[in-house]
Amino acid sequence: MSESTTNDAQPIFSLQKLYIKDCSFENPNAPTVFTTPSEQPHIELNLSLNHQQLDTEHWEVTLHISVITRDQESQQLLFEIELEHAGLFYMSHIDEAHLPLLLGVECPTILFPYTRQLISQLTVDGGFMPLLLEPINFRAAFEESQMQQESEAVIH
Repeated sequence: MSESTTNDAQPIFSLQKLYIKDCSFENPNAPTVFTTPSEQPHIELNLSLNHQQLDTEHWEVTLHISVITRDQESQQLLFEIELEHAGLFYMSHIDEAHLPLLLGVECPTILFPYTRQLISQLTVDGGFMPLLLEPINFRAAFEESQMQQESEAVIH
């Protein structure tokens, strides 16, 4: 029989809670935007990711999404969305070397489909067609960010 030690503890990674930290939908030109036929709107999308450690086993990961949608011809603002959508993640017995990948890839990959659904529902509730954000490859974004940080470190 083998003896179990604390070093043999299995890593645990789980989502405990999803929540909206901040949400704003603005439709400043309603109802006139609904009376003028519009072609495919111009969409400006900005996304950022933040994380913070709350205690030894809990991390908050937040997606910040900003969407500004304008009419292609007139450049009239159709709607604007600001959303901070977060997840509370439990991580125990995780090797420190794996934390950046979990926080920068796995957590936002889990969070994003729910964020995407919120954006879609906000646009429908605002009187527009659903805005379905394209899937995001968080691994590619993470690797690109890592390469950029390495090249900046070499320059300095």
